[in-house]
Amino acid sequence: MNPRVIDAVEALQKLSSFSAVIDVRSPSEFALDHMPEAQSWPVLDDAERAEVGTLYTQVDPFVANKRGAALIARNIAHHIEAHAQELPKSWAPLIYCWRGGNRSGAMAHILARIGFSVVLVQGGYRALRRALRADLDRLPGQLQFRVICGRTGCGKSRLLQALHAAGAQVLDLEALARHRGSVLGLTPGDTQPSQKLFESNVWAALSGFDPQRPVFVEAESKKIGLLHVPEALVARMRQGCCIHLELDTTLRVELLLADYAMLSADRPLLRERLASLRVLRGAETVSRWQDLIAQGDLATFTADILQHHYDPSYLRSMANNFLHFSAAPMVTLQGIDALAFRRAAEQVLAWTPDAACVTPSTPPQAQAEIVSG
Repeated sequence: MNPRVIDAVEALQKLSSFSAVIDVRSPSEFALDHMPEAQSWPVLDDAERAEVGTLYTQVDPFVANKRGAALIARNIAHHIEAHAQELPKSWAPLIYCWRGGNRSGAMAHILARIGFSVVLVQGGYRALRRALRADLDRLPGQLQFRVICGRTGCGKSRLLQALHAAGAQVLDLEALARHRGSVLGLTPGDTQPSQKLFESNVWAALSGFDPQRPVFVEAESKKIGLLHVPEALVARMRQGCCIHLELDTTLRVELLLADYAMLSADRPLLRERLASLRVLRGAETVSRWQDLIAQGDLATFTADILQHHYDPSYLRSMANNFLHFSAAPMVTLQGIDALAFRRAAEQVLAWTPDAACVTPSTPPQAQAEIVSG
């Protein structure tokens, strides 16, 4: 039995139909980006790949090929022993490498000779990446977005979770970006994925949605931390129907202190992150915030930064960027417990939007980015 070869567009369309998606590139290549749900079966690790590459460019391609063949054969044997011993004959994987097919071809040949139904991606990861990028330009236009708007700390992310629990389709961009979207949004000790991996995860979410049902998403800026939201998705979200979530400021402070508990516990880090706001808010204001943190008065600090940083430009930026924000129905939370968010989700799901915001139209010229939280 020989491996079957398909192009990247077909591979993406059928990605979920394979028993497994096997990425045979090196661990560092895999960490930078990989197809959703892919498993890492490297036929060369990073050091081995560097060694073979050096031999190829500085010694002789023939010498490099011999060394590479020995390493690849040894590593494939390890993967078969570690992963394939209990697999049934019906197991049908999709396999890809970087581009040329040498690494994936070697793995595919051995697995096919065993008797598995193996499929190779023509052009490898690079071709898959091009097809995925094309999908990111296309998919948002097929979906109807319901955009959850609201000031920082009003519980937009929690409402998305409640909507998901109720069976709604939800795109949680901040969860995919591992960042809450503000200068304080990165959880201590965490790192954001690469831009490519973020896009791959966004693609996986978008491609899994039913176009006949709405997709709920939080109002976001063009950037979440260091990551850029795909342009077509931003444009489509800004044309979507909006829901305006509201919460009393005292409860917003309480919710933020709970959601940012890890950051609040690391006061030096919190004060350090605020330093980046000196140009925007002034040295005197930032120093006041840092003093409140040093004194342990986090509630006063939180209320103050809401009043003087997050809230002032919020309504203006929403009106400038989201076409239907002015017509958004108001949903007021009566608390911040699970029951309050379940009731808000029920209210959101019961709402029937006006036809004007369901039909795509040209968004207004954006004048200001969202001050997100």
